[in-house]
Amino acid sequence: MGMRREAHDALAAAGRRPRRRWGQHFLCDPGIVRRIVDAAAIDPDTSVLEIGPGLGALTDQLADAAAALHLIEIDPALAAHLRERFAARPSVHVVEGDVLALALSECVPAGAVVVANLPYNISTPVLVRLLEQRRHLPRAVLMLQREVAARLLAGPGGRDRGSLGVLVQTYADVRQVLRVPRGAFLPPPRVESSVVEVRWHATPRVPIRDEALYRLVVRAAFGQRRKMLRNALAALAAERGVTAPLETVLSGAGVAPTARAETLDLAAFARVADALAAPS
Repeated sequence: MGMRREAHDALAAAGRRPRRRWGQHFLCDPGIVRRIVDAAAIDPDTSVLEIGPGLGALTDQLADAAAALHLIEIDPALAAHLRERFAARPSVHVVEGDVLALALSECVPAGAVVVANLPYNISTPVLVRLLEQRRHLPRAVLMLQREVAARLLAGPGGRDRGSLGVLVQTYADVRQVLRVPRGAFLPPPRVESSVVEVRWHATPRVPIRDEALYRLVVRAAFGQRRKMLRNALAALAAERGVTAPLETVLSGAGVAPTARAETLDLAAFARVADALAAPS
């Protein structure tokens, strides 16, 4: 009950209640905290970015381990609480703002490790933002809704396979660190969580001629996931000015026109994108 009581007291001191608007569920399990910090594998030369530190459940241990700790907190009252709490620690820097809007390359040094208990309602856009920032922030340890973590880990043919997982896997190695029960949070969420480690690559894991087109292909293929590829990609092919029959284009890329998106591996998506990029 120690961390849970501390969380209650800290919220009371800040005059706050958990805000549904920002998806606030505060981590209160010291064992889970320890395992997350261990997974981050921080050494005394490492800088860390913690997204959404909230009441600081992870922050104390991260501050002890890192050379510098940068905190991004959107809630003004909690940002003020964190500034006061860590005022005597010059290695801890608090930034009040939205991680989706801030210029991260200006807030955090290159090579920093990202650690975050992400609000469920912004986990997908944050992952996309980290993908965009992968050269600057090459590794992340993230608490996610279990269903989102399953999508990041799903391979071809898996029922959880989707566009987010394919795009992340195109640029990263993902592994599950641990599962987290609802009772580890205050207030308990309605769903369970998982912690994953994401190690980004600067370049795609498969050869891709046009990365922007590749992303369009992946999103279009899963946009109508019950449809065969020849139907799901028809509108995109028309936009690209592809005049050859799409069945011919897909077959030429070594992909069955009747296949569905969840069955394709990364190399197959790359071949389809390259085929749509080529003049026809």
